[in-house]
Amino acid sequence: MRFTLIDRVISLEPGRKIVAAKNLSLAEEYLADHFPGFPVMPGVLMLEAMTQAGAWLIRVTEDFAHSAVVLKEARNVKYNSFVEPGQTLLVTAELISESGREVKLKAEGTVDGQATVSARLTLERYNLAESDARKQETDDVVKQQMRELFALLYQPAATA
Repeated sequence: MRFTLIDRVISLEPGRKIVAAKNLSLAEEYLADHFPGFPVMPGVLMLEAMTQAGAWLIRVTEDFAHSAVVLKEARNVKYNSFVEPGQTLLVTAELISESGREVKLKAEGTVDGQATVSARLTLERYNLAESDARKQETDDVVKQQMRELFALLYQPAATA
C-alpha cells in the first residue's frame, strides 16, 4: 500500500464488519491540486479508503492468509458530499458474501453522520506464490508488514 488512507480502526467484527477513520488534514499533498482555493478529498481516494477498510476486514478475518487484497470491481458508487480538511471520514465495510478468491462488501463513508460516499465492492485476494512459487518469500514479507501496520491502526481498549 503506497498510500495508507485509514488512520485508525475503530471497531472490528471479523467476518462481519469494520469501522475505520480517515482524518483529512490540509497537509495532504494532493489537496494543493484538488482544488486550489477549495481543497476536498478526491472521490477516487474516498473509494480507496473504503477499499482499504474492506481489505483490513478480509485480512483479519483470514488471519492474514493472503499477501494481496485488491479492488476488482466497484458498483453503485454514489458521492453525496465533499470531505474537507479538518473533517473525519468514517468508513464502514460489511461483508456480504465470498466465493473463491472474491469477497463482496457493502461500504459507506460518512462525515458527522452524513453520507458522503457508498458502494458495493468486490475485492480479490491471493498470494503471489500461487502463480510463481519463487515469490513465497515476498508473500511472507508482505503479510508480516501488513500485520505490523494493522497493529498500529487497531489498538482495542484493554478489557478490565
